[in-house]
Amino acid sequence: MMAWLVNLEWDAIVQIIIIDILLGGDNAVVIALACRNLSDNARKKGIFWGAAGAIILRVILITMAVALLNIPFLKLVGGLLLLWIGVKLIAPPDEEGHADIQASDKLMAAIKTIIVADFVMSLDNVIAIAGAAEQADPAQRTGLIIFGLLVSVPFIVFGSQLILKLLDRFPIIILLGGGLLGWIAGGLIIGDKVLTGYVPQDQTVLYIASAIGALFVVGLAKWLQRRRTVKAVDA
Repeated sequence: MMAWLVNLEWDAIVQIIIIDILLGGDNAVVIALACRNLSDNARKKGIFWGAAGAIILRVILITMAVALLNIPFLKLVGGLLLLWIGVKLIAPPDEEGHADIQASDKLMAAIKTIIVADFVMSLDNVIAIAGAAEQADPAQRTGLIIFGLLVSVPFIVFGSQLILKLLDRFPIIILLGGGLLGWIAGGLIIGDKVLTGYVPQDQTVLYIASAIGALFVVGLAKWLQRRRTVKAVDA
């Protein structure tokens, strides 16, 4: 058991946990909204089974995404999407509502709402976690995905308010998280099969591409924030 734990790729696990916590705020809101009309006892069951169903669905989606990343152009497209997700994390759009999440007083309906809404909203998590897991040992990928999600879920479901307060108090966490997404995106893009014949696939090139991705996300997000501030002042 100890040997198995030591041999795990902990850098990938840490990345998966950070990504899921940073991008999981919406999922915590979905769970709260979907269960708000349930009785206290049913609410606990709704949170548990809704979160469990969402986790199982996400493991399947991420495992499929990791496998599909071997197809030419998909790493390139996934990396570009991940760059934008990182920018949105640091400089989110002005309005993001959850008005379309319907509460229910029936347990099964609430669980269904949580799973369906999580499926619709999970594109960013799926791409980001697949990108982090894809760089790990193929034999460990599915285990890393499951382990990382299971560790992060209690934080999302039960600690969302604490996480939000920490993010408000220490905005550098969000900045670093966006940079991490850019780092993963750069590695994904440079590793696409379309580019392997033109770009050397060694660690130095990978680190340079990852660093460029991180700097791009942080730089673009900061530029957007400054632009919005100037517009707000002018208005």
